[in-house]
Amino acid sequence: MHNPILLTAICAVVSFFIGAIPFGLILGRVFNHTDIRKAGSGNIGTTNALRVAGPKVAALTLLLDCLKGAICVLIARPLIADLGYGFPVSIMAPGAAGDWMLGVICLAAVWGHIFSPYLNFHGGKGIAVGLGVILAWYWPIGLSLLGMFIVAVAITKFVSVGSLAAAIGLPIAACAVFPYSSLGLKFCMAIIGITVVWAHRANIKKLMTGKESKLSFTKRVTEPDDK
Repeated sequence: MHNPILLTAICAVVSFFIGAIPFGLILGRVFNHTDIRKAGSGNIGTTNALRVAGPKVAALTLLLDCLKGAICVLIARPLIADLGYGFPVSIMAPGAAGDWMLGVICLAAVWGHIFSPYLNFHGGKGIAVGLGVILAWYWPIGLSLLGMFIVAVAITKFVSVGSLAAAIGLPIAACAVFPYSSLGLKFCMAIIGITVVWAHRANIKKLMTGKESKLSFTKRVTEPDDK
């Protein structure tokens, strides 16, 4: 094919639709016969799955949301390198000619999850799928952000605080670890972080008003938070 930009665009579209698969909603219906959008925060992600459908559904949601993000990057990397450039995957490494292309794939998968076309462009908040794409892109940064998330949640008991810390930390970590990477890659990582923070705007408002729910593995909710 030898057209890396066209191939990146194709992979980005595919990644968007893979990232958009609403596993939390599907699993809630399969295991609990429940639409998790109708209770708690109304979100389709891991935290609301835990609150509405329980730990099993939440764990599976976390796993599958992470996997769908990782799969997008792991498949796109060799495809773009081999078919687009005709070079080894090192062409996609941060600082190399094609580094920005994986940034586009990461962004597409996260946007697919947050703006799911299967749910009228409503979706989750991008944390689990974001973890998946970053672990597949450069796992040390992924693990460091996961550690930041865990510490923040352990201290505050608010999942949203950990999520916001990781989202803000992503572009900072990407620029710090790879200062010579392309502006395109840095831009994509910044947009991922900004979009995830935007997706948590309701949580930010609740944190400011003292209405945010703390993490609980046992408490179930059956009604919307704003009811």
